[in-house]
Amino acid sequence: MAERLSRRRFLRASASSVAALSGGARALGAAAAHTPDATPAAGRLKQSVCRWTLPGTLPEVCQRVRGLGLEGIDLLYPDEWAVARAAGLTCSMGYASRREHFIEDGFNDPKLHPMLIEELNGAIPLAAKSGVPNLIAMFGNRRGRSDAEGIAKCAAGLAKVAPVAQAHGVTVCVELLNSRVDHADYQGDHTVFGVAVMEQVRSPHVKLLYDIYHMQIMEGDVIRTIRDHRQWIAHFHTGGVPGRHEIDATQELNYRAVATAIADTGFEGYLAHEFKATGEPYAALAQA
Repeated sequence: MAERLSRRRFLRASASSVAALSGGARALGAAAAHTPDATPAAGRLKQSVCRWTLPGTLPEVCQRVRGLGLEGIDLLYPDEWAVARAAGLTCSMGYASRREHFIEDGFNDPKLHPMLIEELNGAIPLAAKSGVPNLIAMFGNRRGRSDAEGIAKCAAGLAKVAPVAQAHGVTVCVELLNSRVDHADYQGDHTVFGVAVMEQVRSPHVKLLYDIYHMQIMEGDVIRTIRDHRQWIAHFHTGGVPGRHEIDATQELNYRAVATAIADTGFEGYLAHEFKATGEPYAALAQA
């Protein structure tokens, strides 16, 4: 099987040029006029998919995703948002910028606050105009910091973004990741860390991106955790454990039960699939 890009490697690469994307958006818009309406996905959750998990150019990916009945596509850069809109999709989670070490360099480092705040405050109005409801942010690698220090620094930086996010109706989502398998030294690797930051910021427009795959690896007990901390969660990512593969009977989580629990909380955001299929990726996504 051809080697697949991890999200870390995908972040280092440009998906395509701005010119190619603009042309793709025009072509996709024209094609949509001759394509039957997609059948909406059944169920009580709005489903999305992370772009890096699917092969093909962005216009092709958007067209196929829309054909499966999904409502959104995650993790697009600002120059890609129009392509999703042309396909009838929402960019359900956007990046504020393209840069190296996006995951490692986060809000726990006060020296990075000027850059991070400028990135988000500049992208938030653009996201609002483009119908992008969420922008992703990171807590950053620990690099010797205590949890108490990391929580305080993250809260101080995110509090400076919160007023702009609220003014424009965009939510900044800070992601919880595992430090055991995929992201060594990442500090926001437990729900209690993220919740402690959110409790200090206390903004309806700064919340957590709860990645079910990552938190199953670090702590398990995902259904109770989601129920207990639902007020601080704005977005979900999926992925099978072990291996971040399909969310089916080959892995240890019962995603039907997890999804039901999320829906039962009244969650109105997006649940975005972020798994690396072992077989044909679009077939796996359709099954999910």
